[in-house]
Amino acid sequence: MALETEALVLPRERVLRGVQRVFSDPGRGRYYVAQQNSQVLACLLITFEWSDWRDAWYWWIQSVYVAPHARRVGVFRTLYEYIQIRARETGKACGLRLYVERGNSRAQSTYSQLGMHETHYCLYEESFE
Repeated sequence: MALETEALVLPRERVLRGVQRVFSDPGRGRYYVAQQNSQVLACLLITFEWSDWRDAWYWWIQSVYVAPHARRVGVFRTLYEYIQIRARETGKACGLRLYVERGNSRAQSTYSQLGMHETHYCLYEESFE
């Protein structure tokens, strides 16, 4: 996914460790996978951000990947709607958030069609790599 969307080659060992940490510590997040006939079509990671302003959790959608043959047929929509239901059912979530590459207009269009909207926030970071 990083190679396809950002032209990044990530060290396999580091990514594997990061994924394994989610499985060993559910507080870090939770993976969701869409399958058909035991074939993985899509996946995403949910992480959590506490909002003191809202006294509730934002569910962050991260590491979204949809296999090329499963794009534009509603697989992500199904995953998103499932996540949306789960978040609402907790009674402790105030919303869903994600970030998207500025140039990824297809993804932005998909997120807009699902009812998401661009916020007034800009994302800043300092990387320690």
